[in-house]
Order: sequence, then C-alpha cells, then structure tokens
Amino acid sequence: MSSFVRASKFRHVYADQPRQDSKFENIRLSTTTGEQNYIKANPLYFAVGLQGGGGPFTIVNHDKPGKLEPSQPIVTGHSAAVLDFEFNPFHDQIIASASEDQTVKVWGIPEGGLKENMNDPLVDLHGHSRKVTLLRFNPTANNVLASVSSDLSTKLWDIEKGVEMNSVGDAHEQLIQDIVWDYKGNNYATSSKDKHVRIFDARTATLSTKIETVHEGAKSIKMTYLGALDKMVTVGFTRQSQRQFKIWDPRNTAKEVKKIDIDQAAGVIMPFYDEDTQILYLAGKGDGNVRYYEFVKDEPYAFPLADFRSSVSAKGMAFVPKRGLDIMGCETARLLKLTSNTVEPLSFRVPRKSEAFQDDIYPDTFSGVPAHTADEWMAGSDKAPKTMSLNPANRAAGGEVKKAFVAAKSPAVLQAELDAANARIAELVARLEAAGLSTD
Repeated sequence: MSSFVRASKFRHVYADQPRQDSKFENIRLSTTTGEQNYIKANPLYFAVGLQGGGGPFTIVNHDKPGKLEPSQPIVTGHSAAVLDFEFNPFHDQIIASASEDQTVKVWGIPEGGLKENMNDPLVDLHGHSRKVTLLRFNPTANNVLASVSSDLSTKLWDIEKGVEMNSVGDAHEQLIQDIVWDYKGNNYATSSKDKHVRIFDARTATLSTKIETVHEGAKSIKMTYLGALDKMVTVGFTRQSQRQFKIWDPRNTAKEVKKIDIDQAAGVIMPFYDEDTQILYLAGKGDGNVRYYEFVKDEPYAFPLADFRSSVSAKGMAFVPKRGLDIMGCETARLLKLTSNTVEPLSFRVPRKSEAFQDDIYPDTFSGVPAHTADEWMAGSDKAPKTMSLNPANRAAGGEVKKAFVAAKSPAVLQAELDAANARIAELVARLEAAGLSTD
C-alpha cells in the first residue's frame, strides 16, 4: 500500500534545546504586563524592559551571552514604565520605545552596542493622551512608525522629521490588542478587545474593512500577514478556551479561508511568519512550546511540521531577522525566548550535510534597505520590500549604501541654538565697539 509524502524542503526543520553557554542570564525583568511581546530583536541586538524607576530597558548584543552584570548600561529617558520597543528595520542602530508616560522616544544605539547609560533621545514624540502600548515600523517606507495607545487611537509618525503623519481616533471602542502591517506597508490591521479586526488604509487613515467576532473567546487576538501570499492569520480562542488560528483573505472577509484548532491552553499565542520559508511559528505566553506550520497558496493552506517542546514557560518571544542568522549552519529561523530571568535562543535548522551555501532554502531575503522614503510612500508609492542574497560570496561584494538616520531638530533645540548664536553676535559686537570699531 503506497502513501503520498508531501515534497517539502522544510519537513525536517528542528530546534535543539538551547545550550547553557548560549543563554543570557541574570536579567532583572520589568514586572509591567500588557499586550506586548516583552522582547524585540534585530540582526545585532535584542531589547528587554528592566526593573527600576523611570521605565529602564537595556539593549544586549547577540554575540555576548552569559550573565548580565549589575552595571549593564540601560536606557532611562522615560518617566514611567516602558511598554514596548521596536527596532528600525532600516537602521540597525535605531530603536523606538513606548511608555506609560504617553510618549514615544527614538534612540540612537552606539556602534558596537550600549557602553553607558542613555538618557537623551534623538526624537521625542508627543500626541497620545494616555499610555502608549504598541509600536510597529512600516516594512517598506523609511522611518514610518505606527503607535497604539490606550486612548484608543493609532498614529503614524515620521520619526526623522519628528512629526505626526496621521491619526485614527474614532474607529475603536475598546482597547487595541495588536497592530500589524501588510507585506507592502500600504495597510495595517488592528485587533481589539471587542473581538473585531479592522483594516485601515495607512496613508489616508481610513477604515477599509471590519471583520466582526474573529474569535469568540475573551482573550487577546494576535495577527500576522502572510507576506506575498496575500493572506492574514489571526490567532485566538473559542468560547471553551481552545486555541485556534484562522486564515483570512483581506479582499473577501465574509468568512475565514481556513480554521485550524491548536490545543486547549490558557496562554495567548504570539505568531511569527517567515516570508522566505513560508513557515508560521506559534509561541504561547506561559508555555514552553513552539509549533510551526508550512503554508502554501492553495487548499489546504497550512501543513503542520513539528513542535519544539520545553518545560520552561515563556514570558515573551522575539523573531531575529534572517540577516542575523547562521546561514552556513543552515539556521532558517531563530526565536529569542524570554523567561522569568533569562533569554534563550531557539535555533531552527534544516539538516544538511554539505558545507556549501544552500540556495534552495535561502531565497533572497529582506535587505534592510527601504523601498521608498516616507514622503514618497505618503504620496502613493507602492513597492514590495527590497531583497538581497544571503550567499556570503555575494554579500562580500557589497550592497546598497544606507542613508544615515538624521533626526530633525526640535523647536526647543533650534531655539537654544538661536539664543546661543544671538549671544555670540552680541559678544562680538561689544568687542568691536570696545575697540573703537564701527559695526555699521
């Protein structure tokens, strides 16, 4: 009797238990709770909130595991707890933070990582009337940041100019639980405590689609777009607290495309989608397991691959961009698992014997180079994310040069510079007059 075995390069993706020498330990985590993932990562660093007054958080190099020293440098510019942070996808040395103090701040990380405490942000954004809970950068437009607040509004910011681009303040009646951008960064979707998902035209700040009662359970609904597949996944609960995810076509939301039950558990699931491998990773808050599914364009849409199982529960999880992975070791994904006081890297690999670059499992990936400026995007530019080869031989040849991030000066800074210039002019005029020289 023959049986059909689906052809897939990723059927045997696996993750071993993290080695002790790969962990980051002795982290005095903040006790603040909310809808955030509690940890974020880019190819060089990860960020976590810490205990302490004024909402400190720290930024740690991926290549420096071990115990964090009590003298670990921190970022301390907020006056209340930091609820979320987000690395700029186009500038590895830029991170934004959101706080209970109602502000969003943008910070410049020194080359090589934090060496001393940082107190002064590059940009200070004011506009929300209550605490700011979530941040998401646009995946194609340079320096465009979305923020969510418990004042029930979402705002878009141009962080380079330090200005608000637009705002949605009347679409939500209950707290916003998640916000995600679509593949090209033209639209963003939000989930809310009222169980509805709303999709907005990001440029015009208008509601284009509303999906009512996406999941019937009372707990948080999390989301991710499925890249170029033009689908969206929502993860939530049934009335009986069974965890499930649904696949949606944003162009026809009358009914989900597919519904898949996961298990019976209490923790909210954080979804992470890898566009390159078309694998969705599902990690639950409060449990130690990570499930992963491979997606295809047509029915049945999702194939379960395997589970990573651990008895150590996760407080949060972060997805490391592909540019930060061990490519020659066939590492196709890395999740950073935040526990009560450690960060454990979970490395997912495809078993291969060859030591050569495996181009069949590494298609061109997100390059970290913007497809357009904030002004071009706002004017209607519609482009997919720029990609690059992961082949070390090609990367060594050099790539597109990134424009340095230069924050616009605030009115207070400009006024201080003007006052200093006027004072200097008055001093020079006084010297000339004292010397008997005319200033006419």
